[in-house]
Amino acid sequence: MNAASLIPDSVSAIESAALRSDRFRLEREADWQRLEAIVTRMEKGRLRRLSDEDLLALPGLYRTVASSLSIARETSLDAATLAYLEALVQRAWFVVYGPRTSLWDWLRGFLGGGWSAAVRAIWIDLLVALAVMVAGVAVGWLLVAHDVNWYHALVGGDMAGSRVPGATPQALRGTLFGEAERPGMSVFAAQLFSNNAQVSILAFALGFAFGLPSLMLLVQNMASLGAMLWLYSGAGLLVDFAGWLAVHGTTELFAILLAGGAGLHIGRALAFPGNRPILQAASEAGRRSALVMTGVVLMLIVAALLEGFARQMVDQTFGRFVIGGFMLSLWCAYFFAFRGNSRPIGSGKVRAA
Repeated sequence: MNAASLIPDSVSAIESAALRSDRFRLEREADWQRLEAIVTRMEKGRLRRLSDEDLLALPGLYRTVASSLSIARETSLDAATLAYLEALVQRAWFVVYGPRTSLWDWLRGFLGGGWSAAVRAIWIDLLVALAVMVAGVAVGWLLVAHDVNWYHALVGGDMAGSRVPGATPQALRGTLFGEAERPGMSVFAAQLFSNNAQVSILAFALGFAFGLPSLMLLVQNMASLGAMLWLYSGAGLLVDFAGWLAVHGTTELFAILLAGGAGLHIGRALAFPGNRPILQAASEAGRRSALVMTGVVLMLIVAALLEGFARQMVDQTFGRFVIGGFMLSLWCAYFFAFRGNSRPIGSGKVRAA
């Protein structure tokens, strides 16, 4: 058989495939077009223009088109039909199974109880993280009290500045008051905020290593605070330093506590999954911890605003304690007293029947 005799057979095969593709499309094209029209209207936010019949037909149409795509792949239909069906099925999937809430609705659910519920769900990990943070402060204090050289190891030179052992009480007092006239303190405040933000993110991220690096990071960071508390205590300025720190510290340290607890929660789920498969336990803990960390970002923003404005405007210890105490009471009331709507965020969906 020569090549010339194969040409009619090839042409016949192509014509047969094209006819089969056209017939397949004509038999199902009405359902495709109807689904595409419904999806387009929903993507444009025109839900009110959809009839009840279209909404009820949406799940069935989605399954029909998905089945058409499966058949088209198996029978190797033309590339244009395959591309069209794949795009339509993908769009329809997001309409049928995607969240039906706007950003505002999500924020309302998040702040209206979702965040606080996630925090309460990891209360055991928060208690452990709090104990570790308190122990870190004590370790830092005791190390510097035993050997003053530990101060420089715990508190970096950039952050310490003039706050070093041997500084006079007047010099240390000058670092706490009159900040509005000294831009240098703004630099120190920015460094402190940057450090605590990095600690929060790392404490969460390192939780996947069974939570141990998160706990070590908390100890290291709080040991620096303990060293500075020792320094100001020796100058008789412990209360003034605590007030200086309270303005933003009650929010910033609370954020670090939540981040450490979130990281530990993931590590604990990996180490002790219980009766659940380890991947399921890690997935559930990860979603819950990610929700907590979303709130941690908001807390760090609030802390930055307090650090950049409130502390400079309030230049006396009592007023600073009032601001810090108010913020601490606000966070505690929200997390542990406020219940609100604790329904999982983004649970409102159009499901296929």
